Amino acid sequence: MTEKDINIEEQEQTTDQVAVEQENTERVKDAEGAENTEGAENTEGAEDTEDNEKQDENEKIIADLKDKYLRTMAEYDNFRKRTIKERQELILNGGKKTITALLPVIDDMERAMENGKKTDDIEVLREGMQLIYQKLMKTLEALGVSKIETENADFDTNLHEAVALVPGMGDDKKGKVIDCMATGYKLNDEVIRYAKVAVGQ
Repeated sequence: MTEKDINIEEQEQTTDQVAVEQENTERVKDAEGAENTEGAENTEGAEDTEDNEKQDENEKIIADLKDKYLRTMAEYDNFRKRTIKERQELILNGGKKTITALLPVIDDMERAMENGKKTDDIEVLREGMQLIYQKLMKTLEALGVSKIETENADFDTNLHEAVALVPGMGDDKKGKVIDCMATGYKLNDEVIRYAKVAVGQ
C-alpha cells in the first residue's frame, strides 16, 4: 500500500466520521425540536384551558350583572306604578279627612235650622249659631287651620292684603292694621288666604 493510498483511506475515514457526527448532531437537533414542540403544545394547551376558565368566569359575572339589572328595573317599575297609584288616590281622596271632620258641624247646622222654625226667640238662635261657629273653628284648628291675627298688628305683606289706606290716623297708627274686612287663614303655617285689611297712612 502506497502512502497515497493510505492518505486516501484516512480521508475517507475522516469524511465518514464527519458524516456520522453531522447525522448525530441532526438527530440531537430533531429530538430537541420535538421536545420543544411538545413543550410548546403543552404550554398552549395550558393557556387555552386558562383562557376558557377566565371566559367562563366572565360570562358568569355578566349573567349575574344582567340578572341584578333586570331585577332592579322591575323593582323600580313596580315602585313607579305604586307611587302613581298612591298619588291618584291622594288627589281623589285628599279631602276625605277634612270632609269627615266637617260632617258633625253640618249636622249641627241642620238641627239649628229645624229648631229655628219652632222658636221666635232670637237669643236662642244667636246662641246656637255661636256654638256651631265655635265647633267649626275647633274642627278647623284640629286640621291645621288658624286665623291670621290683625288686631293692633303691623302691616305685613306676607300675611295681609291692603285694600284701603286710611290717612290722618296719627304716627302711632302709621303702617298698622286699622280694620280687617276679611279674615285671613293659614294652613300649617302656609297662608291660604291673605287677610284683607285697611292700613293707617
